[in-house]
Amino acid sequence: MDKLAIGFAVAFIVSALSGLFLVPMLQRFKMKQQILEIGPKWHMSKQGTPMMGGLMFIIGTIVASVLLGIQSQQREWLLILVFALLNSAIGLIDDLAKVKRKQNRGLSVLQKLFLQLAFSAAFITALYWMNLMESGVYIPFTNITLILPWVLFLLLAILYNTFIVNAVNLTDGVDGLCTGVTIPIALFFVLVAVSRGTPDMAIFPVALAGGLLGFLLYNFNPAKVFMGDTGSLFLGGAVCGMAMAFEMPLILIVVAVAYIIEALSVVIQVSYFKASGGKRVFKMTPIHHHFEMSGWSEKKLFFVFTLGTVLLCTIAYIWAI
Repeated sequence: MDKLAIGFAVAFIVSALSGLFLVPMLQRFKMKQQILEIGPKWHMSKQGTPMMGGLMFIIGTIVASVLLGIQSQQREWLLILVFALLNSAIGLIDDLAKVKRKQNRGLSVLQKLFLQLAFSAAFITALYWMNLMESGVYIPFTNITLILPWVLFLLLAILYNTFIVNAVNLTDGVDGLCTGVTIPIALFFVLVAVSRGTPDMAIFPVALAGGLLGFLLYNFNPAKVFMGDTGSLFLGGAVCGMAMAFEMPLILIVVAVAYIIEALSVVIQVSYFKASGGKRVFKMTPIHHHFEMSGWSEKKLFFVFTLGTVLLCTIAYIWAI
């Protein structure tokens, strides 16, 4: 536990200190967020806030993970880190394209999906070939694990991962929201690793939690910097990577409800809009914008979603593990 505490502290400090030079650098190079005109009108005040701040917690996570994992016999942490970085690379390209075009649109949906599907397939296959996971699906709140044919498991896992990665990306629309929701999820996997007697499995999640807490110093409302797709897609890959490496992908249905609700709200809104000829279920999606337009402040959204995730993680840890 002392080793994990050190890793958490290192990630926190590196992430927090990196912001002292990274935020001014992003401003200097004009890496600024472009706000969609169709979004909440009060968000226009955020126009020009530096983005790509996710580099802060990415750096912190890398440094702490390598520090803790360099002598570890387990390599799950490295595979998760690589998978998260590959997804982050998609976000980096997207962010740079937005800056170049001076609009809030980068890569096309198809370009993103192709890369996400490919990286997910490579990650899952690597875990399987290295005998770090089986083609089994643990059912939360039961003692049941369904063993599926490898090809079926691979196809379902790729689609599931891609959905979750994009759900995490959609959650990043309010100051601190995605950061606050992801910290308890990372700590959940730390506790699972320790409870299983495999503390080295906690290397990546504890580093991620520390890095995110350091970033939250800058990302809490009013945010001095946004994580950008560089950061949110890193987190999407990280969350999926942890769930897969721990061989409990469906646990995200419990602990990651915030992400899933955000994504489903968009699916419901778009589907109903097309089917009804222009009618809407929500005032605006993703659903955090619906709550904003219903009078919720960004701080209220942060605390409700974060504390709700803490509660769900606690329930999952007590009853589902």
